[in-house]
Amino acid sequence: MSKLQNTIQTNCHISDALFAGNYTLCIYLLKMREFYRWESGIPFGMRIEKDDVGQWLVNREQLWDGLEDNDYSALEIDNQTVDPFETQQVNELINDQGLVYSGGYGMLGKPVFFLAELNRKQQYDDFTLYISGKELARDLAAPPGMMQEKNIFIRRESLRRFIWEKIEESEWYNDENPLARTLKYYDFKNKPDESLDKMTDAEIETVLHHEIGEIKAGQLLGETWEEMIATLPRSQAELMSRAVRDNLADALSTLPMLMKEAEPASIHFYFANMSSLRKLIFPSIMESYKEWHQSGDKSPIKKLINKAEAHWLNIAKSLMKIHKKYGDKSHPYMEALINSNYL
Repeated sequence: MSKLQNTIQTNCHISDALFAGNYTLCIYLLKMREFYRWESGIPFGMRIEKDDVGQWLVNREQLWDGLEDNDYSALEIDNQTVDPFETQQVNELINDQGLVYSGGYGMLGKPVFFLAELNRKQQYDDFTLYISGKELARDLAAPPGMMQEKNIFIRRESLRRFIWEKIEESEWYNDENPLARTLKYYDFKNKPDESLDKMTDAEIETVLHHEIGEIKAGQLLGETWEEMIATLPRSQAELMSRAVRDNLADALSTLPMLMKEAEPASIHFYFANMSSLRKLIFPSIMESYKEWHQSGDKSPIKKLINKAEAHWLNIAKSLMKIHKKYGDKSHPYMEALINSNYL
């Protein structure tokens, strides 16, 4: 398996070499610092020496320079040669060995690969759910949840790392906010590792239901949506369209689950991680959250869910019509549509 691990990690490096330049400088440096911690096995809470990570960053960029013209390598498994994007075939060969793999595409068409220990595999309705543990190969981008066709991948280690970063971020703020409210339900001061594991396990359900929502949204919007997003350059119209899709996905799955099953900590954490753009175009959801926080009554959020589902589905379909009509000149019309239809 070491050869397979090395091949997948090299494919990750090739992808990073080609796409790392799409990040802003600040995001790039934060991701590289986190990647260095993962690759070096540095525990959370242990200080990272600036000189060490600086030299590692120089070496990594030199490695990337030598890989930019390389093609992604096929995977050799049990004397079979498999294309690195044939996720289903790879998993059929390695799941019995306690491993899970994914090779697909993320934001801006960036190939995203990972290999990890398989914690659990199960059928969830008509989806196959994989929950992974320790990651053996990964790229700079390490999303906690991913969806590929009818496969859902929940990356527990990446989710755990994401939560820890949020905990560190909370130290920058003193004001009462959703993240601070979340952390009051855990004892990070006295039991940091135990609390981190407990919170990670609790949030797996939220990540899962967002990915289920993405699948349901994809079924409603069809391939036309993916084709539209793929042709949009990096722009405000693209970012706003993605925010519309995320709001639709959560109205379809995540929010109903949170209202039915989740503990208050998970509800607070959901709103703590809602992006500024999503909140901007969906101000009523934050007002409903504030009402729930003050009264403990979920009904304001529950009443909004069905309305939100219909609203964001209609906006998404209208965006596709605009794009079909105006093509590469559709950006201002798409932005105007969203800006005039906040919910």
